Amino acid sequence: MIKALPQQLKQYLLVTFNYWNFTITDGALRMLVVLYFHQLGYSAIAIAMLFLFYEFFGVVTNLIGGWLGARIGLNHTMNIGLAMQIVALLALGLPSEFLSIPLVMAAQALSGIAKDLNKMSAKSSIKSLVSGDQQHSLYKWVAILTGSKNALKGFGFFLGGALLNLIGFQLSMLAMAAVLFVVLLLSLKLLEKDLGKAKSKPKFSQIFSKSPQINILAAARLFLFAARDVWFVVALPVYLGASLNWSHIETGTFMAAWVIAYGVVQGLAPKITGSQSGKVPGRGAALIWALLLSIITGILAYLVQLGWQPQATIIVGLMLFGIAFAINSSLHSYLVVSYASEDGVSMDVGFYYMANAMGRLVGTVLSGVVFQMAGLAACLWVSFAMLAICCVISVALPKGGEGQVS
Repeated sequence: MIKALPQQLKQYLLVTFNYWNFTITDGALRMLVVLYFHQLGYSAIAIAMLFLFYEFFGVVTNLIGGWLGARIGLNHTMNIGLAMQIVALLALGLPSEFLSIPLVMAAQALSGIAKDLNKMSAKSSIKSLVSGDQQHSLYKWVAILTGSKNALKGFGFFLGGALLNLIGFQLSMLAMAAVLFVVLLLSLKLLEKDLGKAKSKPKFSQIFSKSPQINILAAARLFLFAARDVWFVVALPVYLGASLNWSHIETGTFMAAWVIAYGVVQGLAPKITGSQSGKVPGRGAALIWALLLSIITGILAYLVQLGWQPQATIIVGLMLFGIAFAINSSLHSYLVVSYASEDGVSMDVGFYYMANAMGRLVGTVLSGVVFQMAGLAACLWVSFAMLAICCVISVALPKGGEGQVS
């Protein structure tokens, strides 16, 4: 039956399968590290520092990875990412007495490189598999890949909390490494050679985007993701455990449910933003949804500061934040692939996701620092300020792009 599928669809399914499996381990790993080291008595700042190299090397990887993908092919960068994640998981699977802070940070750095190589490869490959006049199909395929990825990352959060309770930290790492090894073998055998390879070999000096619209979108993306991670990555799971007395399973399940719902909304973004009526989104949609997200965050920050029904406020507020954030993220993911040049698409996409990784880096560090110094409400007010900046930047996006579907 697989042989009867068109070649483009077969490759899309392979890329998506790789990305899905990687994403589950990435979500589980993040939850395992936060909960395990909090359980060991690490402070919020110390836990945030464990992710410092993970996020920092994500910035570097997206810049260099985009250039590398254009030169050697996205199939190679995707497989390199899978192999590096396996090595990182094996390192973290060592007995606890060997898990020094430098080792954990080094393994996290390797995982950060692997994650962004995999993500850049997956999203860039779609541009290579969809012809330039099929903008509606492009938006739909990007939305499905992005939405399913985040739904599975949510499952990974749940899996991380469950695995920590059931088999412990080290065995969880080894089990995930074994699964990814099987995925890597399949990818090496089946993924098309030279996928996304540029016709001309791009120079290393070309890693920074020359496209104004890519640069503007990248700046907006930086503040968008910093605004999420400043309260979601470290502050929220620690707050749920320390202030609301939630267990590892409860925390992992709640955050998993949030990310799964967030992923489902991302997958539905083309319908929500009106592409079903024959239009693709542009600056107007990006600005409206960024404004809505900033309003939701401001209200949530105020309610948390008041201490009004903290558990209900967090649950309902996070769900509303997730819906608006999912639409913003999906719109941005479509726009960058749409704006990217046909030849060497990974260069533009890599630069854009470099800004995404920079936002996560800033947000992650601030999440630990601001939470430890001033609490969750302060993290949310910082998030609100970042979203306001995102709105201002979005005004500068090009007017073109909002129009009829080809």
